[in-house]
Parts: sequence; C-alpha cells; structure tokens
Amino acid sequence: MPATVLVVDDDVAIRRLLRNTLERAGYAVVEAMNAQAALAAAGACDAVLLDLGLPDRDGLSLIPLLRRAGDTVVLVVSAREATAEKVAALDLGADDYVTKPFDSDELLARLRVALRHRGGAVPGGIVRRGDLAIDLDRRTVTRAGAEVHLTRKEHDVLALLARHIGRVLTHEKILAAAWTGEEEARVEYLRIVIRNLRQKLEAPAPIGSVIANELGVGYRLRAGDPRQM
Repeated sequence: MPATVLVVDDDVAIRRLLRNTLERAGYAVVEAMNAQAALAAAGACDAVLLDLGLPDRDGLSLIPLLRRAGDTVVLVVSAREATAEKVAALDLGADDYVTKPFDSDELLARLRVALRHRGGAVPGGIVRRGDLAIDLDRRTVTRAGAEVHLTRKEHDVLALLARHIGRVLTHEKILAAAWTGEEEARVEYLRIVIRNLRQKLEAPAPIGSVIANELGVGYRLRAGDPRQM
C-alpha cells in the first residue's frame, strides 16, 4: 500500500502542486485547508506536510497534536524563514522543515528519509552511509573498512546524529545530549567537533558532505548514497 500524505495548506495552488508532485511519486494524498480538518484526517495518514500560516490557528501549535495523533511524520513546508521559527518547529517535534519556494525533488527526498525513520531514533546496531559504518553499540567508526579514530566527544555527537539520521537536530538538543554534568555547553565547542568530524570522515578523498549544516538551526547526518549528493 502506498503511504498516505496529508497536505495542510490554505493555498489552493500550493495544495494542487503538492498533490501532483506526491501522486507522481506514488503517494496517496489527502488535503486539508485548515487546522480543524487536518486534525480530523491526520490519524489515517503516514505523513503530514504542514504549512504554518493556517486561517484558524497557527501551525506551530498543531505539531504536538499531530505527533500525538499517531506515529505520523510531520514536515513543515512554510514561507517563514526565521531561524526561531525553524528551531521552534523542530523542538515541538517536526521531523524536518522545508522553506517555500521549495525544490520538489528535495522535498520528496526529505519525505522519504522521514518515512524510513518513522519509528523514531535508531536504538542500536550499525548505521551505514556509503562506505561509512557507525557501530552504535561498539562505539566504532570505519570508512572503507579502515577504522576512524574519534575522540569521546566526537563519538558522542556522531552517534547522536546517526541515531536520528536524516533528521535535523537543533544546536540545543545536541548540546543538551552530548555536553552533560559539569561540562560547559557552547555552540562554539559544537562547531569545532563538527569541523573535526567532517575532516576525519571525509578525508582523504571527500565524496560528499556527511554532516549537513542547517544554517542557524543545527545539523543532520545525511542519508543516502553520498556519491549522489
């Protein structure tokens, strides 16, 4: 059975565009023009593409309600570009945030990633991306079969991203999870760790960025074959 996607937007043209895009990709599509209709339909859908500017209530307030309605993927598709809006949506439980105007292929790719990981964080095992293998249980990382030596903090951050591969994690979430106890948690320290990880994971021959930077928001470990990035 194809996945069912609920498109929530009060703009008829946007709903039509998304319906055509999704149906060509093989999805079943349900439409809602306001929050009330969205909440009524969400329980029967696998994913929601949610606009924030709805006529009856702000879309941000819908995100926790949609998450409670079931094991539903929530992708915000909004013209709001402010970093604070993106961070708020992700902190409320959105799986991803795409700004309008959007590239249809990128939107479909992000939807596929979110649906693959609908069950939540990866509990353990090995996360693979191209020739990179991250063993979450043994805390080891190999690239093309050769071990990559990481510091404890680099392991902590990479493992966190790997458990949520394809999803954006805000700076605050990463800092809260990886900097604990008496350690000082600062974004500058996180940036240094990310820079070191990129150097180690992409050297000596970079084959596509492993860790994506969502400017001003956070980071995500890219899913898929890096040779196609």
